[in-house]
Amino acid sequence: MQNNNNQIKGSLRAVTLGFLFLFLFIIIVLIASDIYYLVTSSLTCSDLLKIVLSENIRNAFVLSIVTSLCSLVLVMLFAVPVGYALSRYRFPGHTIVNTFVDIPLILPPVVLGVSLLAFFGTPVGIFIKSMLKSMDVSLISGVGIVMGQFLVSISYCIRAAKSSFDTVNQDVEAVGLTLGASPWQVFRRISLPLAGNGLIAGGVMAWARAIGVFGPLMVFVGTGPRVQVMPTQMWLELSIGNIEASLTIAIMMIVIAGTALALVHKLAPGRRWE
Repeated sequence: MQNNNNQIKGSLRAVTLGFLFLFLFIIIVLIASDIYYLVTSSLTCSDLLKIVLSENIRNAFVLSIVTSLCSLVLVMLFAVPVGYALSRYRFPGHTIVNTFVDIPLILPPVVLGVSLLAFFGTPVGIFIKSMLKSMDVSLISGVGIVMGQFLVSISYCIRAAKSSFDTVNQDVEAVGLTLGASPWQVFRRISLPLAGNGLIAGGVMAWARAIGVFGPLMVFVGTGPRVQVMPTQMWLELSIGNIEASLTIAIMMIVIAGTALALVHKLAPGRRWE
């Protein structure tokens, strides 16, 4: 019997690890293909450096970083209290609320862009747009980019925040309350520090997602010179047949995403990302 169990465990280990390494192989081959294409092209290192430092790509990189960091601030501002509320409180319609929180995760990102267009065609949206216009602020700018990035990435951070607060022992919070601390003090001095790594990891995950947003931006703000971020710049380069520049941007984004994910797994090893 023991031998049979060992054989089953051994075969299960072999099959599951086999699929794991097959998946890794697929990802590595795809990344290596990008690098191989550039290495075997007629471009020299100086040519690649000129592409990276070209004005269009440099501006797209800066705009991507600036807007994604602005999005991150908004994401964290919403995700921390929303994640805490979903983790700690049960109220009528809790399941429905959870469903709506997850909607941006399953919708095609381009749908969010169409929804933004539709919203700013409603009376409320037109009023907001006119208020922004009175302050000399256009939606076809970094403001519109941040809106698209925020909608695509917020649910990732909310789920990470909820998961982080779920791991905090509520008995520790209760002890704080019995010692005279107010709920706000317990939240600030106990809950936040204990969930800190997971919250930061969720923020990094959301930032990495925001910096790669493409569909909503194409629909909502377009691809004009003022609103070209790295994904849209990559598409524009590809559309005119400049595949070397497109692949260079792709590799830059892979490096950024890989670095962000490494940081996530360092801060919150073994955490489930829903």
